[in-house]
Amino acid sequence: MKVRGIIYGSVILCLLQICLSSCGEDDLKKAAKLSEKVALNRDRTTGVDIIYSDSAKVKAQGFAPILDKVTPANGAVYQEMPKGVKINFIDEITTKIKGSITSDYAIMKDTEKLTIFKRNVVVVNENMTFNTEELVWDQNKKLFLSPKGVVTKPDGTVLNAVDFTATEDFNFINWKNGSGETYVPDNFGE
Repeated sequence: MKVRGIIYGSVILCLLQICLSSCGEDDLKKAAKLSEKVALNRDRTTGVDIIYSDSAKVKAQGFAPILDKVTPANGAVYQEMPKGVKINFIDEITTKIKGSITSDYAIMKDTEKLTIFKRNVVVVNENMTFNTEELVWDQNKKLFLSPKGVVTKPDGTVLNAVDFTATEDFNFINWKNGSGETYVPDNFGE
């Protein structure tokens, strides 16, 4: 019986402590103001498979385990892929995959027309592989941009690229202040 009395007494003391430490009227007003500032609507879709086409031709196919469409109370709508994304670029004629982008996180800012890929970003096509921690696709400029990364070519050339830019199809790439290692064929200059 003494154990039961001790348990009931402990429970009553805990409840009394909770009642005495509850929010005051001013605290509730502050919480209401805070919630108004950060209120947002989040629609979650799982197992996303999106096909992008132009003029009835498939250009790309994207996969994301989770896609959150976020509508803040004040601000622009954006789409977030917190578990990563993989985008395959499709050849219009052969309908085969001609390249891809993968990352551990991505966010699409609808009003700015920017897509930002972050963490373990890898771009692969037949001409190169590009590894970086951040890659931005600017739809207005039709360019991919990255502050820095590593370009690896099929011949074994490895380049550290700073201020990397590439066209949407990655056929034309440019960077500044690059350094690296390249291989020159034996018959070069003949």
